[in-house]
Amino acid sequence: MRDAFVDSLFDLALSDRNVVLLTADLGFGIFERFEALSGQFFNVGISEQNMIGLASGLALLGKKIVVYSIGNFPTLRCLEQIRNDACYHNLNITIVSTGGGFSYGSLGMSHHATEDIAIMRALPNIIVIAPCTTDEAGKAITQLIKAEGVSYLRLDKTSAETMYIEDNFVIGKARRYKEGSDITLITTGGILYDVNIAADKLKKIGISARVIGMHSIKPIDKEEIIDAAINTGGIVSIEEHNLDGGLGSAISEVCMDQGVIPKVFSRIGLKDTYSSMVGSQQYLKSNYKMDSVAIVKEVKNRLNK
Repeated sequence: MRDAFVDSLFDLALSDRNVVLLTADLGFGIFERFEALSGQFFNVGISEQNMIGLASGLALLGKKIVVYSIGNFPTLRCLEQIRNDACYHNLNITIVSTGGGFSYGSLGMSHHATEDIAIMRALPNIIVIAPCTTDEAGKAITQLIKAEGVSYLRLDKTSAETMYIEDNFVIGKARRYKEGSDITLITTGGILYDVNIAADKLKKIGISARVIGMHSIKPIDKEEIIDAAINTGGIVSIEEHNLDGGLGSAISEVCMDQGVIPKVFSRIGLKDTYSSMVGSQQYLKSNYKMDSVAIVKEVKNRLNK
């Protein structure tokens, strides 16, 4: 996802001198080409809070700013600056976090980004996007640069590369990757890879699963959620994130606000805890029961009930 994001951003910067990239001591080996764009690339060092302040000042001058760092560092470390400087003034700043969920699994809980969606979507007027595929990552930054206000782009080290579909990528509009009627699996981010495998396993045992990639958490596609609640046997959300305040919470809010109760509803994710283990991204997903095996088991249990 990172490379697709960088390629699209560089093309945008070439065509628009107002596009400016800020990074906090990162990007070695991927951002060198930006150094040739005078006044459009700044490495601020390990000072993420200052980076948001600088981004806000440049945005007030009419620049289209992208700030980039790992996991929690461009979000949780500088939340006050994002809230007071960027969001309150509705500035054109895209905050990019590389390493969503357990992407940096071997570096421990300080690098596990598992609360960021909940915290960022709580800020007024912000757009929150978690691409499911490399294709979506490239298209997302192109649209976010053109959007008004602050946005958050959560990149993942995994992606569902084989889940390519022809329909347009639109902020606020989910993408239906598989049709099904017995259950709807709604997910966000690269964990769509595991969801796709789970859907294939379910099909082999006679369970028809609709698969929805909800890349846009805020604004969220209410119509797709309501359609799943009414026209399929229920909804299971899957996210590489804490259950509190994440995708599953957003889906349940939509259902309750619209007065629609799915026949089955379940959330798969990190259960109100810190990830105290280290290991590969896939190992941690398996350990915390959010891989394809866990998804199949949860669907079977829910439908049996």
